[in-house]
Amino acid sequence: MQLEYLEYATRYVDSISPDPATKDVLARWTDVLMKLESDPMQLSRELDWVIKKAWIDKFMDRHRLSWRDPKVSLLDLQYHDIRPEKGVYYRLALNDQVDRITDDETIEQAKHGPPQTTRARLRGEFIRQANLKSKDYRVDWVYLKLNDPERETIVCKDPFQSHDERVERLIRSF
Repeated sequence: MQLEYLEYATRYVDSISPDPATKDVLARWTDVLMKLESDPMQLSRELDWVIKKAWIDKFMDRHRLSWRDPKVSLLDLQYHDIRPEKGVYYRLALNDQVDRITDDETIEQAKHGPPQTTRARLRGEFIRQANLKSKDYRVDWVYLKLNDPERETIVCKDPFQSHDERVERLIRSF
């Protein structure tokens, strides 16, 4: 399925004047899919589940453990600890055992400044304004809703639509 998506994306990108970031995404996507087909463990520095498996495999080999050992289950959980001081991923990153495509500063900026050319801008502005006005709301990838029975749910299907009069009208009504 991913190969088919890649094919369509590549055809589209070939029909436009892609920027370097778009070319890079396609190249990485292609590389990952090719390595997944031939030997997923080639991605032991790039792909999360492969990084995790390689790390657990190494631990199991060193300590002569099986997948049934409770220590292995604990490692499985530890890997996903999102606290930088506790999470295994962060230790691996500090020891240059994983490849990153971005840095912490860029991630922090993205948490507070959504892309301005996508519906993420709509979501971000809705959430920001709702929080400023202490409004209760629900949001997911495609819908925005004030938790008020009289308000409609606004569905935003187009991921590239960064402006929507319905959302702007809702925000003005707070």
